[in-house]
Amino acid sequence: MKYAIAMLFAFATMGAQAALDWNTALNGDQRSEANKSRDEFRHPQQTLEFFGLESGMTVVEIAPGGGWYTEVLAPLMLDNGTYYAAHHSLNAPGAYYRNALGKFLQKLASEADTYGSVVLTQLQPPAEVTAAPAGSADLAVAFRNVHSWMRGDVLQPTLAAIFTALKPGGKFGLVQHRAKPGTSVEDMKNTGYVTENFIIAAAEKAGFELVEKSPINANPKDTADHPKGVWNLPPGYRDGDEKRAHYKAIGESDRMTLLFRKPGA
Repeated sequence: MKYAIAMLFAFATMGAQAALDWNTALNGDQRSEANKSRDEFRHPQQTLEFFGLESGMTVVEIAPGGGWYTEVLAPLMLDNGTYYAAHHSLNAPGAYYRNALGKFLQKLASEADTYGSVVLTQLQPPAEVTAAPAGSADLAVAFRNVHSWMRGDVLQPTLAAIFTALKPGGKFGLVQHRAKPGTSVEDMKNTGYVTENFIIAAAEKAGFELVEKSPINANPKDTADHPKGVWNLPPGYRDGDEKRAHYKAIGESDRMTLLFRKPGA
C-alpha cells in the first residue's frame, strides 16, 4: 500500500518545477552591489512577475548588454527552465558591439555555477535574426533598448525576430524610457525617451497584441526633457558633477512597462 501511494505521488509530481528562488536571484553573490542598489528604480521581481515569469519557462532576453538582468534571470532559470541571452553578433560591425559582447562573455565565464546554463544567441539584424529557435519561447523580455534599435534602423526586424522566437500565445515584456506624447522620432533617438504610442504601434505592426500596461517603473519626478537626454540621470550622470545633486534627486528615468502577446493558442 505504501509503495502504491509513493508511486502515485511520484507520477503526480513528475515534471514539476521548483519554485523560483527570488532570494538568490536578488541577493546572491552573483549580483554586484552597484546593481543591487538600482533595484529601487528597476524593480526586477515585480517587473518579471508582471511579465508572467514562471518556473519551467523558456525565456529569451533581448540585448542583455552588460548583464544586469542576467544576474537575476540566470539563477532563476538554472535547472528550472531555459534562458536565452540574445546578444550582439561575433561579426557585428563596429568595435562597440564586439566589446560589449566580449565583456558579456567574460561575465558568463566568471561564475560557471550560475551562468553555465545560459544559452547565448546572436541577434544583429539584418545578418543575425535568431534570438531563440522559432516558436520555442514562452516569454521574451527587453529593457531600455528601443531607442538603440531605432538609431540602428533595426526596430522592426528586431521585433520580427522576437515574434518568431515566441510560441503562439507567448508574451513579450518591454521596459523603455518614456517620452512625452508628441515627441518627434529624431528626438526619441537622441534622448533615449520613446513615446508609448510609437512603441505600441511598432509592436502591433510586428503582429503583437497589447495585453496590459503597468506603472511599476514609472517615475513622476522625471520631466524627460534633459539636455543630454536620459543619460543626464543616474547612473550615467553624463554632465559629471554639474547639477549632479539635481539629477540624483530625480532618480532614474520614468519608464513604461508594457506586456504584449503573440496571437495564438
